Amino acid sequence: MNVFNREQRSLFGEILDWMLTPLLLLWPVSLVLTWLVAQGIAGKPFDRALEYNVRAMAQLITMQQSRAKFSLPRPARELLRADDSDSVYYQVVGPKGEFLSGEHALPAPPVDEIVVLDEVRIRDDVVKGFDVKVAYMWVSLPEGGDAPALVQVAETLEKRSVLATEIVKGVMLPQFVILPLAVLLVWLALVQAIKPLNQLEERIRARKPDDLSPIDVEAVPTEVAPLVESVNDLLLRLMDSIATQKRFLADAAHQLKTPLAGLRMQADLAQREGASAEDLKQSLRQIGRASIRATHSVNQLLALARAESSGVAMPRTICDLAELTMSVVRDSVPRALEKHIDLGYEGTQPGTSGCTVLGNGTLIKEMVRNLVDNAINYTPSSIELPGIITARVLTDPFGRTLVLQVEDSGPGVPEHERELIFQPFYRALGTEADGSGLGLPIVMEIAQQHNARVSMEDCRPGHTPPGARFVVRFTATEPDAVD
Repeated sequence: MNVFNREQRSLFGEILDWMLTPLLLLWPVSLVLTWLVAQGIAGKPFDRALEYNVRAMAQLITMQQSRAKFSLPRPARELLRADDSDSVYYQVVGPKGEFLSGEHALPAPPVDEIVVLDEVRIRDDVVKGFDVKVAYMWVSLPEGGDAPALVQVAETLEKRSVLATEIVKGVMLPQFVILPLAVLLVWLALVQAIKPLNQLEERIRARKPDDLSPIDVEAVPTEVAPLVESVNDLLLRLMDSIATQKRFLADAAHQLKTPLAGLRMQADLAQREGASAEDLKQSLRQIGRASIRATHSVNQLLALARAESSGVAMPRTICDLAELTMSVVRDSVPRALEKHIDLGYEGTQPGTSGCTVLGNGTLIKEMVRNLVDNAINYTPSSIELPGIITARVLTDPFGRTLVLQVEDSGPGVPEHERELIFQPFYRALGTEADGSGLGLPIVMEIAQQHNARVSMEDCRPGHTPPGARFVVRFTATEPDAVD
């Protein structure tokens, strides 16, 4: 098992890690920087003391009979050596390089250094194996000519280290208290900052199972608002899905109840005592018609469920609307002939430019079939006066619109009912047509899935009967517009 792969990540732990890790990493860096700064601060007063000693000793150099003399009073000599922590060394060299006083082992300044008179300089060096800080100055003498004398004072670094250590302790020791306190405050701040998430969790857990209402976006932090909006969108889609399922179950129960009741009644009639052979045949014919109606209702319900559940996930291809419409017309001809209806197709031929639409061929074909079946159901027809149904596909290359029309010579639909006929199970009053009231809702649902518009108008305004024309307008798609 890989120990680095955690099954579940904690947002609180992630934020805490990202906040504390830099803090803990920067603390040793701060320690080093404080030590370096303390070294510089601790050395400055001792450097000034060395500079003062060098200048004071430079004033003790005199010229007597063209010879440099240096006389250091005993109190001053004792003062230089009175330090218990550090060792102090000095050296005085005359203008001719002669040793005048001090420590022979004190190193000379670098040979390549440019000599500047009466200016105190400081360098790091080593005396008797100890690191020292050396202050030195080239001294010009009144009678010494161009050659200067050299005065050097060196001091070991023990006091500087002690002072630097004290400075570091004074700065860093409080941080040992501040650092845990800072960690605690960060933890408390995160606990407080993450409370809105906990409150959101509590509100969601307190909801009833059937409560799918949107979560209030205004009550959550701005950073969480996109997540809540996504959850609201999911809840909305879930509500639609549940509503679709409930509607489908209700539709199925409602639609199958009547034919099933008819089947049971006819079966009871066929089993009654004293029923003749003709009565039995009549009951069987009724049972056959009821089973056909039930089968048609089931197919319609399945088509409606398929159309409603397709959504954006349905497979889409380039479909030839004229070819699909002609196929439906050919399949519907036998049923139209049984009712003595003249069913035909006219308009754009398959393969014509601008006759294609991007969509699901199965659903589009189902839509055309329902329009044709609806026209066959509601168009009166007889041998003497046959009804006429025409399916038509028209193209508009300028507006990039593809139009499907299915018109009939039936009684039409009054204007006040034209919006109602697209609702499930609604059937126009005053008609004896055998239908489930689901055909046009299926047409509307499939059209919406393809961003198409459905409308209904009179086929022959001012005539009786006026007929009906159902129009579906698609956006045409060129075959080469989609890979």
